[in-house]
Amino acid sequence: MPLRTIATFAIAIVLGLIAVVFINFYVGSSKKTQVAQVQAGVGSPVVVASTPITRGVVIQPQLLKVVNYPAGSVPQGAFTSVAQLATGSKDTQRIALRDLSPDEPVLATRVTAPGAKLSMATELDPGMQAITLHSSDVQGVAGFVFPNDRVDVLLSRSVAPRPGSQALPLPLTQVIAENVKVVGIDQSDDEEQSKPTVAKVVTVEVTPEQAQAITLAQSMGTVSFSLRHVQDTAPVNRLVTTAASFGFFAAPAAQASTHRVGPVGPTVRVTRGADTSVVELAH
Repeated sequence: MPLRTIATFAIAIVLGLIAVVFINFYVGSSKKTQVAQVQAGVGSPVVVASTPITRGVVIQPQLLKVVNYPAGSVPQGAFTSVAQLATGSKDTQRIALRDLSPDEPVLATRVTAPGAKLSMATELDPGMQAITLHSSDVQGVAGFVFPNDRVDVLLSRSVAPRPGSQALPLPLTQVIAENVKVVGIDQSDDEEQSKPTVAKVVTVEVTPEQAQAITLAQSMGTVSFSLRHVQDTAPVNRLVTTAASFGFFAAPAAQASTHRVGPVGPTVRVTRGADTSVVELAH
């Protein structure tokens, strides 16, 4: 191997080792600075759970503690003192909406408002409504729909091709609500649920307009769900699917009227034992 090539490899290896040393030094010093800030009381106070807190438990001072977070790392909605969460008064007490682990920040979205009760109404976003739909193993995605999932609501029905038409109704499926949040399965709104269960009813969070559409849809046909990926927020491209989408079309009425209903030329009756048939003679 040429000496120049060996020298090039050696220089590359040395530069790589130097880069690794500098990166490790920078990361290590940054972590040490953050730890020193927390230990010295420098930073912003954040209320966290001192012990596991189960959903539905009243927030008490003995369940909380205050730690110092590095500047710029405070989660949105965090509390800065225990008194903001646990006042000791029954009229202003807060209740955990989610299970909290030790040292997990207690955020405003994970507890009720002061004095509020734990109910589905406290978990709905402002301006939204909850509506319940009938479900089955097929309509409910075989029980794999859980609280906090996102679904599309579909209506399958049959419609006449045009008003007053004698043609057979045409089947279609349309999207009546997109990317809606599931807030309850049967009588449970526990987001920690993970075991598939075939539910009789599913409750979703929708706008008032969507609530009206879904209520009407349940009397018009079959309403079902389409489960979305956890990160999928894209709008549906095709809102209506008909039989024509698969390339099937109804036969024209003009062609149907020309079908022959019986022999029109000379015929001969042929009897074979107990069977009798009519044979049309060629012209």
